[in-house]
Amino acid sequence: MIRGEENNTCCSCMGHGATGMNMICLLFRYLCLIISDGFFDILEERRRSSDLSHAFRTFNPQPFCGATPISAAALNRMVLESQYLSYIIQEIMVECDESREALLEEASALLDEMSQNLQLGFIRLLGFALSKVFKSVFSSIHVNEDGLTRLQQAIQEYPVILMPNHRSYVDFLVLSYIMFTYDLSIPVIAAGIPLMGMKLIGEIFRRSGAFFIRRAIGSDKLYWAVLSEYVRTIVRTGYAPLEFYVEGLRSRTLKSLTPKLGMMHMVLEPFFKGEVFDISLVPISISYERVLEESLLAHELLGVPKPKETTGALLKARTVLKEDYGCMHVCFGNPVSVRDLVKGNINRRQYNLVPRDLPMKPSKETQEFVSGLAHMIIRLQERNVVLSAWNLMAVVLLQNLLGIDLDLLTHKTLWLRRLALRFGAHLRWPSKDVYYQVIVVIYTVVQAVLHLHG
Repeated sequence: MIRGEENNTCCSCMGHGATGMNMICLLFRYLCLIISDGFFDILEERRRSSDLSHAFRTFNPQPFCGATPISAAALNRMVLESQYLSYIIQEIMVECDESREALLEEASALLDEMSQNLQLGFIRLLGFALSKVFKSVFSSIHVNEDGLTRLQQAIQEYPVILMPNHRSYVDFLVLSYIMFTYDLSIPVIAAGIPLMGMKLIGEIFRRSGAFFIRRAIGSDKLYWAVLSEYVRTIVRTGYAPLEFYVEGLRSRTLKSLTPKLGMMHMVLEPFFKGEVFDISLVPISISYERVLEESLLAHELLGVPKPKETTGALLKARTVLKEDYGCMHVCFGNPVSVRDLVKGNINRRQYNLVPRDLPMKPSKETQEFVSGLAHMIIRLQERNVVLSAWNLMAVVLLQNLLGIDLDLLTHKTLWLRRLALRFGAHLRWPSKDVYYQVIVVIYTVVQAVLHLHG
């Protein structure tokens, strides 16, 4: 008899719409390009060879062909010296009766707080540490290599925006690790400002490409101007691939959230204004058998306040390194061309009426397009999620909270497997030895959640 230890919360599926027939047709076109590539376990090589050699090997990624290499400090200077920021500061001077020098100093302080300082040495350090951690907690990390080949080509042609789903704090770490492993340009990553406050860890993240954003900007006009110009400058110059979570927050239920549109508007504006020829959006689906924060998420769903992110809390949580969190799949979707999607949806001539350096409120047409595009990206993320045996078993167990016979659990899970395959789901589960797979999951992956009796 199998019995669940505690109740789980489940939320209903969320529908996502898109505006305009062209958007809908393009959505179906991209859905037809569902990833069917084989997956490769990147930890297999790490278990056979030296982690130190891997971290300190020659790293020579191919950059965006239109990019001129610049330092993080030079990027910041471009932001502070931009006509856009100068215009906003002039407006604030009139509205608030503050001096230009004081506002420039404040803008510089905001940029120092926010900006990344990507350095290869810290990427190597993180690569070495993550090799050790990932081998300890995951049985495998599977990546679709054909997706990475397409990503490499996209990075060389146009500015690239990486758009993963957000289920765990591990998400951005594993993506940077994969990019480093495959000699791809390391992305700069939009991260929540609480991570910056973690002693030592926050600085490691900053020097590994993270830039930190306040959760509540509100009506702070100067902060919004500095952030938006910083993001646009990264895209405009092709400084590095830019990574952000379109959902905004980490999903507590592991289901998709309604997208946040602020960052979407920022990354797309250089294209709308004709500053770049095209932008490639890359939906990324990260699938876990178990997330490292599962206990934390369960407590948050029960109403327990989220603990503050601190280095001390991270050290206390090191016991998670002793558990087996099963397999992870990272699926890089087909790059989505913004230029293709805009055709027939937005008249970009409206942006010619205002100088590029001046702010322009997006039209209703643009807002609807950006919203539809954000929902489309989430749909593409969902379509390439990989389900494990435990994912299907959990569905059955949620209908039998008092317990279920092992043979019946196996029978129902197998039926659910056939149903999922019929509807086109991607499954990580061998066709044979179904009963054996159920036992393996119970004894290796979910011991903390299930108990076997009799």
